[in-house]
Amino acid sequence: MSESKGTVVLAYSGGLDTSCILVWLKEQGYEVIAYLANIGQDEDFEKARQKAVSLGAKKVYIEDISREFVEEFIWPAVQANAVYEDRYLLGTSLARPCIARKQMEIAQKEGAQYVSHGATGKGNDQIRFELTYYALCPQIEIIAPWRMPEFYTRFRGRGDLMEYAKNNGIPVPVTPSKPWSMDENLMHISYEAGILENPKNQAPPGLYTKTRDPAVSPDTPDILEIEFKKGVPIRVTNMKDATTCHSPLKLFVYLNEIAGKHGVGRIDIVENRFIGMKSRGIYETPAGTILHHAHLDIEAFTMDREVRKVKQGLALKFAELVYNGFWFSPECEYIRRCIDQSQEHVEGKVQVSVLKGQVYILGRESSHSLYNEELVSMDVQGNYKPSDATGFININSLRLKEYHRLQRKVNWMQN
Repeated sequence: MSESKGTVVLAYSGGLDTSCILVWLKEQGYEVIAYLANIGQDEDFEKARQKAVSLGAKKVYIEDISREFVEEFIWPAVQANAVYEDRYLLGTSLARPCIARKQMEIAQKEGAQYVSHGATGKGNDQIRFELTYYALCPQIEIIAPWRMPEFYTRFRGRGDLMEYAKNNGIPVPVTPSKPWSMDENLMHISYEAGILENPKNQAPPGLYTKTRDPAVSPDTPDILEIEFKKGVPIRVTNMKDATTCHSPLKLFVYLNEIAGKHGVGRIDIVENRFIGMKSRGIYETPAGTILHHAHLDIEAFTMDREVRKVKQGLALKFAELVYNGFWFSPECEYIRRCIDQSQEHVEGKVQVSVLKGQVYILGRESSHSLYNEELVSMDVQGNYKPSDATGFININSLRLKEYHRLQRKVNWMQN
């Protein structure tokens, strides 16, 4: 028997790619530890464990990191109002550093010299995984099969992988059940590749799994009261049946259920990958969509205008960093601290209506509100002199007058 090249911890999903990679790594002479993260996806974890063992995994770790995902990754994104390119709520982007962090813990515990993943050489996930690996363990060595010529020239597509699986006793479906790629976690599910690579193709019937078609969703709304403390949701109450959730994980799961029932959280977009190409993705982010709308509202109610302008700029940078894989960078850590500090007074309750794919804000209240009803009233003057506005307007008009004076002069000289 040839000498082992060492131990590699493989981020394993149980699907075709990582099952083939597991066997291929063993073929190359590595001892493989399979690591499967339970991050809220619909998965038969015991079946996946048995499959990994049958394929020759030296050991199998199945780690439930759902709670950490919500509290340490999703909540900061909610506080930030993080949206990439105005539409994407970053479900996969937030999950990858969470998954990779646990993978590095296992690698260090097992004394593994290598880690590996099944991310494509064209996508963002390879970057997100590997920047996390290097940040947490600079000396780790990475095996990225889809970037290795000896792998990607041998396996040019799904057909080659299916043939390899057949020849090596890897159980896979006879034909792919869905002609697209799916990635699921507690926050969202994404669909891409296959027939979706043509951006003109509409989402086929039966694609969506987390949300009901809004056209056939209930005709009556669910009214939710969401309470925030320091920008983080701490309680959700359904005003219709008095259902209440407190713990972060249960709260998020419940919002997924309600939003999914009403078809909330679907988007179909073309986005810019960090690596330099555009890609088409379809996403379902049910709970995240409700919380995004509710948090935006309570923040606008309780945060000073100029502070919020600064914070909006930080949110854009935060979303970009997360999307590009820099969760564990010093700049992302700094921005998270700034955003966290900005949320000190973002507390209160927001009532929302969830209906037919939409989230409607109904009202809000907060002991930290900056809204002065008397000051803004059209019926009470309050502590405000309308005559003061004359000077305010005159001062602000100065630069406009000067700009247009110059424009008139330029036009006159040209004519």
